[in-house]
Amino acid sequence: MTRFGTALRLLACVLAFAVLVGPQWLSLRLGRGRVAAHLPTWFHRLFLALFSVRVTQSGTPPAVGEPALVLANHVSWLDILVLGSLRPLSFVAKSEIAGWPLVGLLARLQRTIFIDRARRAATADVNAALAERLAEGDLIVLFAEGTTGDGTRLLPFRSSLVGAARAAIDAETNSHTRIRLQPLAIAYPRRNGMAVTRSERPDIAWYGDMELAPHLSVFLSGGPIDVHVVWGEPIPVESGTDRKRATAMAEARVRAALRRNRSGRPEHTQPQHAGGLTSAAGLRSEPA
Repeated sequence: MTRFGTALRLLACVLAFAVLVGPQWLSLRLGRGRVAAHLPTWFHRLFLALFSVRVTQSGTPPAVGEPALVLANHVSWLDILVLGSLRPLSFVAKSEIAGWPLVGLLARLQRTIFIDRARRAATADVNAALAERLAEGDLIVLFAEGTTGDGTRLLPFRSSLVGAARAAIDAETNSHTRIRLQPLAIAYPRRNGMAVTRSERPDIAWYGDMELAPHLSVFLSGGPIDVHVVWGEPIPVESGTDRKRATAMAEARVRAALRRNRSGRPEHTQPQHAGGLTSAAGLRSEPA
């Protein structure tokens, strides 16, 4: 992509943001949830289309209006745009992001839930906020590794915020007896139509102490990227579900999906009715 072409695409994104930011802010202030939910999705789709990021998905996502806490792996800043382009949803992010120029504004417009990791009470506060949003039927994405990786291996999933799904069941505003814990795998298998090798993964993944500006430069000049999103088999969370065991099951399902994508094996999608959940043996226990 030439510098002129990149500049035109970035200008188109800026103009789209200028057009959408006012209605989005107003809809959030007025509580117009439907408008506020869909405007970020349109913006993400525009960005991905302009910069040739092609997204495919398999599996069965939660039905519209079905409360679900998504546990996903985290590879790049691009994950936000990819997942945000699929359907209306929100994220859990570290509180530092709220202060980042532009990125913080975009996160707030997407109704991101921020967690201050330096505060001991932060987990309880975020769990309460998550539970409230889940009880309202929201779809919330939690990058359960707690950081980004290079896509080569999956880091252990953290279970501390998964308790919010169980708390949502007891919320007064909730009419559901189950909350869907949704494993989700994000893989970047190809670029320019060719399989991404291990040495090329840092050109897509953003992790560790990598500087953002040089990374963005490589992204803009590198050519089309293929992304595959796998909605794994959901795990039903009930009032007696052990959050640690449920998190371990979600991690195992994400790990298996990533392994299949790297090996080139086709992902099998099972038909499932809207909102359907399958029971998981061994998940029932005393509340942790």
